Amino acid sequence: MAPTSDHPGEQGAQDPVKLIGIRETALSVDEVFRAVGDDAAGGTALFVGTVRDHDGGADVDALTYSCHPSAEAEMRRIAEKVVAEFPVRALAAVHRVGDLAVGDLAVVVAVSCPHRGEAFEACRKLIDDLKHEVPIWKHQKFSDGSEEWVGAC
Repeated sequence: MAPTSDHPGEQGAQDPVKLIGIRETALSVDEVFRAVGDDAAGGTALFVGTVRDHDGGADVDALTYSCHPSAEAEMRRIAEKVVAEFPVRALAAVHRVGDLAVGDLAVVVAVSCPHRGEAFEACRKLIDDLKHEVPIWKHQKFSDGSEEWVGAC
């Protein structure tokens, strides 16, 4: 039997925002992936942002993320906006703050939806909006001794 839009699994879940957090400890891809597991989801998209060793032509040694006290509430607001736009079954997003080294996980987001296309689109919107709207700032430390602040919004 072909799925129809009347099937509950083809629609968003009642409370799809499963995990939102700002963390001072290492992030777990497994934790985020488990949070978005849903038997009605045919597609799960996951994005992992890591600290890279360069930016703007300069070598990055390390960085520090800091955030405004409202950052987690802003993450939830954005998550709810994504849920309203897509048939999200489950959504999770965590961002790291504090000192990070090259290779550390900075952000992990995931979205599960009935179909893969919706999951890809919803996950892309989630990470793009988080990056542009959540008050999280990055303080980069370069190999040449220079430093730079980069704001999310």
